[in-house]
Amino acid sequence: MEDIKFNSSLSQQEMKENFAGFDFFDGLMEGLTEALAHSKGKATAETFSRKRSLPDVNVAEIRRTLNMTQRSFASMLGVSPRTVESWEAGRTTPTPTAKKLLYLIREDHRLAQRLMEA
Repeated sequence: MEDIKFNSSLSQQEMKENFAGFDFFDGLMEGLTEALAHSKGKATAETFSRKRSLPDVNVAEIRRTLNMTQRSFASMLGVSPRTVESWEAGRTTPTPTAKKLLYLIREDHRLAQRLMEA
């Protein structure tokens, strides 16, 4: 069997920061539980959780609207400045959690102030 290699422009530390709080085991177990239920004929379409697709966010636009540098924006979000730079350049995309947070900040700028005070 061929080895699978994962390539990313992010450092290991940046990946660790981006996936902090994300429990891969829980996600895997949820998927396996759903697959088992389906294989036993005990699953219907309503059994499975539906994940809403997140709206696209323009990271640079949100940051500029807040009059923040990449460094201060990254600090507010708890990610590295390189991560923000990668998002803005389109090399990587925000994680679903970060995307949801960015969407909320875009909709209510007061949230950014609260995050900076936290």
